[in-house]
Amino acid sequence: MMGDVQSGLDRLLAEPALRRPLRGRRIALVAHPASVSSDLKHALDALAALGDLNLTAAFGPQHGLRGDKQDNMIESADFHDETHGIPVFSLYGRVRRPTREMINTFDVLLIDLQDIGCRIYTFITTLRYLLEAAAEHGKSVYVLDRPNPAGRPLEGLLLRPGWESFVGAGPLPMRHGLTIGELAGWFIRQCNLTLDCTVIRMHAWFPDQAPGFGWPLGERTWINPSPNAPNVSMARCYAGTVMLEGTTLSEGRGTSRPLELFGAPDLDARGLLTTMYRLAPDWLSGCRLRECWFEPTFHKHAGTQCHGIQIHVDDAHYQHHAFRPWRIQCLAFKALRTLRPDYALWRDFPYEYEYERLAIDLINGSALLREWVDDTQATPADLDAICRADEAMWEEERREFLLY
Repeated sequence: MMGDVQSGLDRLLAEPALRRPLRGRRIALVAHPASVSSDLKHALDALAALGDLNLTAAFGPQHGLRGDKQDNMIESADFHDETHGIPVFSLYGRVRRPTREMINTFDVLLIDLQDIGCRIYTFITTLRYLLEAAAEHGKSVYVLDRPNPAGRPLEGLLLRPGWESFVGAGPLPMRHGLTIGELAGWFIRQCNLTLDCTVIRMHAWFPDQAPGFGWPLGERTWINPSPNAPNVSMARCYAGTVMLEGTTLSEGRGTSRPLELFGAPDLDARGLLTTMYRLAPDWLSGCRLRECWFEPTFHKHAGTQCHGIQIHVDDAHYQHHAFRPWRIQCLAFKALRTLRPDYALWRDFPYEYEYERLAIDLINGSALLREWVDDTQATPADLDAICRADEAMWEEERREFLLY
């Protein structure tokens, strides 16, 4: 049955028994702009208003506690919160992991981060780093769970050993199908951590329930967890479209539909679509693909009209368990390479503090995808065979960590 979804934060605010173990202890909060209660109060303000918790610090991940930074590798600074009289430390500035000075400001760490269900989203890497720091320094952690708006489907290659990075926290597939609370349990096991960690579970979250399939449409207001995550459609597409960050194609940054469309000034989108349907029509199920034109106001190809494709996942044609965004984007790259073998597709630039390896490889957790695209003899069936093995392995591995 449908019910009013309560996040971990909502339950902590509403249930004094959950807060009882926190009384008399110094508490730090990790949050971002989407860390809000059901009545749209930011977690920091809502927790401070209770009067029975001693908030002594806060932390902001990439893009900041209040969402002040737009793009990758644009850092946030530490600052003092005048309203609450506490320091706010940036975990995307001079450091990615909390320093001893930061750790010494609290006894218990509350982590309240809205994820969107993709390995590359850096909030889950920050989660891992915080769990490791808490284990090292004997601090307690409470993870306030939130919905995974991409739901339970999983897809993509597993990150290979040696490819760990700030956009690759561990051997996960691109679309992992876990909540942030479930990921905490997996990280603790995966990293062999010993710590006091409590997950405040959600109430009435049904990830297989239409029409939201992970996000409670009509019940919860969508608030951007990062500047280019404006809606549920983006969250559904992101496990595929994020790969565009490692290419010369625009991912729609600088438009009103970022990471739901892609293109370039010299792209033949109609020919690309035709080739995609010829190569692997079964990879394109569950959505509708539309030829479009757009002009980014900033970022790649700013001020230039691009010919592209938009992925539509917000109408009655959307089929949640048939939709495979990672394969769709992989196929677009393969079709482009088929049509134009010499196209300068892969973007060579510093990406999330990696200066040696190509961004497309870092994003995928290995060179396997790029090598498949560039191999003129490789077929969709070849990539599918590797992915299916990885996906079956992850399906089995994640089972013990599911909380809903």
